[in-house]
Amino acid sequence: MERLQKILSQAGVASRRASEQLMREGRVTVNGATIRELGTKADPASDDIRVDGRRIALPERYRYLLLNKPRGYVTTRSDPQRRPTVIDLLVGIREYVYPVGRLDFDTEGLLILTNDGELAARLTHPRHGVARVYEAEVLGVPDAHDLDRLARGVTVEGYRMTATQVHLLPGRRDRHATVQITIQEGRNRQVRNMLEAIGHPVEHLRRVAIGPIRDMRLKPGRWRDLTEAEVTSLRKMSLQTPRTLHRGGDPRHNAGPHRSHAAPRGRHGSGVRTRSK
Repeated sequence: MERLQKILSQAGVASRRASEQLMREGRVTVNGATIRELGTKADPASDDIRVDGRRIALPERYRYLLLNKPRGYVTTRSDPQRRPTVIDLLVGIREYVYPVGRLDFDTEGLLILTNDGELAARLTHPRHGVARVYEAEVLGVPDAHDLDRLARGVTVEGYRMTATQVHLLPGRRDRHATVQITIQEGRNRQVRNMLEAIGHPVEHLRRVAIGPIRDMRLKPGRWRDLTEAEVTSLRKMSLQTPRTLHRGGDPRHNAGPHRSHAAPRGRHGSGVRTRSK
């Protein structure tokens, strides 16, 4: 017997937190009875468990997808406003995968989708501090003081937000600059809000890395399966905490607040050969 929200997560229906919300909304039934109590347990092998009337089953195999999300797509399985969703881009995928975390409607870049609820829950839990790297084209050119503020932390709507690393990339044009910023939290619109707070609003935002996962060859709107090595690296990272990461992880992601006016070497990584889908 397992907790119902854990079963839903393992079945790839949603993350544990989202599964709990489905239960609160009365959308989950077990053997015909609507279940709202979060501590309820069930047996997926013998109980009839349904979400919105659809019977769920544990997946026969897990899928781990990497999508380069374009602008103009919602990071969800369905949208009440009927806007395009990232699921619309996964042509040929039959498994019930869902996004791990989210990217704003106007943000592009790397996004992982999977039906492995356990891994998804670990990757999104703030306790594990999985690094996410963004490149933001901003209005104006941040100076040393601005970059220090990001590294030391800025307060937005009562929350203290800090960047693990901040770099001003070369190639400025007109009155614009590109800032590479690494965060280990994941608050809504965090990068946009942080840069707005120092007076340099974002005009274009792209996520270029999720932990060890990078792929500069993957074109916007395209996806591929993660390799076994990539999945293994994500699993190892998801089992660590910021403290163990600091001791034995990638120093580029855990060196504490850092500022540089030059792009870090190898910032684009070597990339992985892609298969267009």
